[in-house]
Parts: sequence; C-alpha cells; structure tokens
Amino acid sequence: MSVVKFYREEHQVPLEMHKVRVVQKLYLPTVEDRVKCLREAGNNTFLLQNRDVFLDMLTDSGVNAMSDNQVAASMQADDSYAGSETCNRLIKALKTVFGTEYFLPAHQGRACENILAETFVKPGDVVPMNFHFTTTKAHITRLGGRVEELVTADGLDPHKELPFKGNFDIPRLKKLIEEVGPEHVPFVRIEAGTNLIGGQPLSMENMLEVAKVCRENGIMSVLDASLLQDNLYFIKTREEAAKGMTIAEITRKIADAMDLIYFSSRKLGFSRGGGIVSNNNDLILKMKEFIPLYEGFLTYGGMEVRSMEAMAVGLLETMDEEIINQGPLFIEYLVKELDSYGVPMVKPAGGLGAHINATEFLPHIPSQQYPAGALAAALYIAGGIRGMERGSISEQRNPDGSENYAELELLRLACPRRVFTLSQIKYCADRVKWLYDNRELVGGLKWVDEPAVLRFFFGRLEAIGDWQEKLAAKFRADFGDSL
Repeated sequence: MSVVKFYREEHQVPLEMHKVRVVQKLYLPTVEDRVKCLREAGNNTFLLQNRDVFLDMLTDSGVNAMSDNQVAASMQADDSYAGSETCNRLIKALKTVFGTEYFLPAHQGRACENILAETFVKPGDVVPMNFHFTTTKAHITRLGGRVEELVTADGLDPHKELPFKGNFDIPRLKKLIEEVGPEHVPFVRIEAGTNLIGGQPLSMENMLEVAKVCRENGIMSVLDASLLQDNLYFIKTREEAAKGMTIAEITRKIADAMDLIYFSSRKLGFSRGGGIVSNNNDLILKMKEFIPLYEGFLTYGGMEVRSMEAMAVGLLETMDEEIINQGPLFIEYLVKELDSYGVPMVKPAGGLGAHINATEFLPHIPSQQYPAGALAAALYIAGGIRGMERGSISEQRNPDGSENYAELELLRLACPRRVFTLSQIKYCADRVKWLYDNRELVGGLKWVDEPAVLRFFFGRLEAIGDWQEKLAAKFRADFGDSL
C-alpha cells in the first residue's frame, strides 16, 4: 500500500488518490430554517429532504462516487431479459473476486437476507452472528427465529482501542451450538464490518475460525460482505498474517472458507443492487425459486442493467488498495480530529463512518428520551449535517411492548467514498465541536408516530420542551449572520 508523507508534519492529511471531474451544488439553509425542516421531518433525519441537507452523512449505501471506468461500463449494458451479456460479465467479475461459480441476483442486500431467511429459517431456529443488522434481524424474527449476538465483550466497549473489535467470541459460539443443537442453527452469519457498533472489523483469523466451527458442526457459514472493502483494508493494515498478502489474496482466502456470501453493492462495488454467491449448487438451487418470485428474472434480479455493469467494474476496483483506503483514511482523520476536541468517539476508527458515543456526549438525556436520536437532530440544527441514529430508535420493541434499549447509543457520521473534500470533513468536525461545547442545551425526544417494524426509517418524534429553539438562538449568538 502506497505511503505519501508530507514534508512538513503539520500538513499531513489524507491524500485523495483521485481527482474530481463532476460536481453537485450544495445548499445550506439558515439555522432557523433547519429547525423548521427538522420539525417537519418529525425529528427523523431519514425524513429530511436532501435539498435541505448540506452534508449528507446518513449512510454510505448507494451514495458512493463511481469511477470514470464504472460510468463508461454502464453505457455498454445489455438489457435483454434473458441471456444478458451484462449478467455474464458480472458473473465473471464475481468469480474473479470470490472464486465462486454460482450467482443469484437481488436488488440489494436486504433482499438477499429475505431469500436466505425464507429458505433456511424455521420457527424456533437460532442464528448466531457477531452483531445484528436491523433488517437482518427483522427477516429472521418475522419467521419465528431469533438472533444471538456473539461479538466479543471488547466490541461493546467504545474506549478500547483494539484492532478487531467485531470478532466473534468463539467459545460462546461453540457453547451456543452445543446448547441449542446444530439442527436448530440454520446458519452462522458473519458481518464483515459491524454496522451497529461502529463499523468495527473482524480479523481474517477470526472469520476462518468461525467457518471451521461451522464445518465441524455441519452448519452453513454465511458472510455478509456488504462492508467487506473497509474490513479488507483493516486486515491488510492491522493483521500481521495478512501484511504480505494482496487484497485479492485476502479476499479469496476468506471466500474459499464460506458456504455462502451475500452483499449489497450499494456498499461493496460502489454501485446499486446485490446478490448471493456460492460454490455449492445445492444451496443455490434451494434459494433459486425465490428470485423470480421476489426479485426478478435470474439475469437481473430486480437490478437495473447499467448498475450491474458498474458493479462488475466496481468489484474489480475493490481489489485496488488505493481505492479502498480512501474511506477508512478520511474516517480516521475525522475521528482523530473530534477525539482531540474531547468529543467521545468509538475508537479505534472503523469503517463506514465516524461514530459519536451519544451516551457520553449527552449524559443528561436518559435512554427513554433517545440520546442518539436527539444528537442527530441537534447536529442538523448545528450545521445542516445529516447523520444517522444507531441506538435504541434503530431497535424494535420487545414482544410485550417494552422498549429494547440498545447496548450502544451512537450517532454515525458516514463518509461515502470519494464524495467529501477535506474542508467539508473539517467543517463537520467544527460544528460537532461547537455542539459539544453547548451540549447542555440539547434535550430529548418522544414518539408521536411509531411504526411497529423498522421504526427508524419512517417514524416521527418531537422535541421534549423548546431546546431546539434555544440551540438555534445560541448558534445565532455565536455565529452572527453565518449559515
């Protein structure tokens, strides 16, 4: 991996290994308008209109910048319903990256989760994973299964600076399989880059050990590779056994150990869509019939063919260290900047985005008033920055209706690849610092419209008291006529 050092140490910053050739104009509303927009959105950053957002740090899903080669490839798309050459080119790229023979297309990662759950999960089943993702868990529980989270204890400690805090607790995995019986474990899901606990990676060694435990017990190993590219970067830079390996070699070593791999190319491959790959044709045949039923014909699976062409190129580009390092380097810079200001961050910097520990940022807000959601609302007021709540709002209530409080209350500031400039990252850090210095003004939230499933997507909340108006007034007092 290339190293570029600056002559003067104080100038050392992440260096973009690309140039910008297409731009999109941004708009920053006044602080008064931001309060109004937030109220209209029900204090849910998902419901904000993009025209009212200055920096969109909600997610890295489907918002990464494509390369010139991806855009060029999308123009050669073959939109034939059957026998499409676009599909053939994508299968070839997947085989190059993962070494897999079989591919089932789907419109994105959660569609793959639906297919997996429909095929393999029965009432009473248990699916172990290092940590759940919202839609993954929902697909399993709606079919009568349950999720067991087996991430190591270190993964839930935002202060411990360990290289692989997303690792499975292997002894707990073995114990769980023994307790429930392998016949009640349809598969073990390995999430390469834990979304809900700060984008923390797994080591290659840990993933291979999980796959070994699965083989010994006759259980299917399933890799969620949606966030694999960041995880590959961390393996390459943090794991001693991988430092002499190429990204392609690391990928193949992991892929060869897995029974199934699924992914969202809204993350992996800088495109849109997703799919399931395997070398086990029997497993593919079990799932195959659900693709036309839920997604589309087997040559496109609900994807738009231009996106499939871009995906094929993007997957191959993922094997380039200078391409996949851009996200983690910018995230690390933002985490270090905020940490130097005293802002409580999840450390070390992981993939996907920088994660603020809302519990410590807003210690005066109790769990039942959703500190991570309140922090997301407050940051939009402070700077027109749209982050994503990754805490209790992102959970779902227990069957008895009681609240299921998250183990971590985080505000995620996603850093889509090749999208933001360094000055925009520094603007984000500046506004977070101002908000931290005025954190006593921030209050809680309460539900006014709470969906039963995936409430964080389209539920609506309101501020408890007039804290948002007071925060806006303090902004105006400190910044004058500045946006």
